[in-house]
Amino acid sequence: MKRIVIVLVVLVGLLVGADFAAAAFAEHTVSQKAREQLELSQDPAVEIHGFPFATQALSGEYDHIDISADGVRVDPLRDVSVRADLYDVTAPISDLTSGNVDNIKIGRLAGEITLKASDIARVAPLTNIDDLRIEPSSKAYVLHGEGVDEEQAAQIEQDSDESTAGVRLSGKVDVAGERIEIFAFAMIELDGTVIRITPHRLQFGNDRETTVVPEAVQKALLPTFEADINAGDMPFTVTPTAIRVDSGSLTLHGEAENVTFANVSGAFGG
Repeated sequence: MKRIVIVLVVLVGLLVGADFAAAAFAEHTVSQKAREQLELSQDPAVEIHGFPFATQALSGEYDHIDISADGVRVDPLRDVSVRADLYDVTAPISDLTSGNVDNIKIGRLAGEITLKASDIARVAPLTNIDDLRIEPSSKAYVLHGEGVDEEQAAQIEQDSDESTAGVRLSGKVDVAGERIEIFAFAMIELDGTVIRITPHRLQFGNDRETTVVPEAVQKALLPTFEADINAGDMPFTVTPTAIRVDSGSLTLHGEAENVTFANVSGAFGG
């Protein structure tokens, strides 16, 4: 009986090891094709979720595959992070083993790109701002400052959708020959594949200690914080429908349905 148990344990170990090896091979194949298809400089990370892999491979049906890459260069940006989650994927094992993944069918694809503040600072005219920083801000505060109560603020959020967000941009700019830190409160809006940053107010200080910037200075400096970023040339950018502001970054999200791996770049390009 002990020998039988030992043999069974060894067999199970071999089967599990073989399963992981097969999954690793499939992930490597998809990674290489993703690099080629999406014109990336290096192989992206690929993970096929679910265990065991063998049962999914035999059926050719996968619940969830994710593909991600960091440090993607999209002129003028140099450090874009991209991620795509593929759901309800149909991929015959014969295609995976042969490297023929172009006809992989994807039921639903959710893509995200994240732009860091250091990269956004490469987009003109934000290039004129030193030490550009990004923080989330409420839409109510961007549009109206402190003159909005909680009920009005909640209504403003309710009346808008996920295609807009409030943001606080800050950095140092030249004012009358002096380098001064300015805080710009802006709305970010999605217009197709374009991210439009429209500043509404400038402050010396921050949202806790407000110092009003004179109107003449506002008119002169507001255009410095206004910019359009074209996301259409980036991989994994289905026409975005939602934008989120985090400390130090912006993240776009979009989805597509019923696409193949071969036309992923077209689907994402907008």
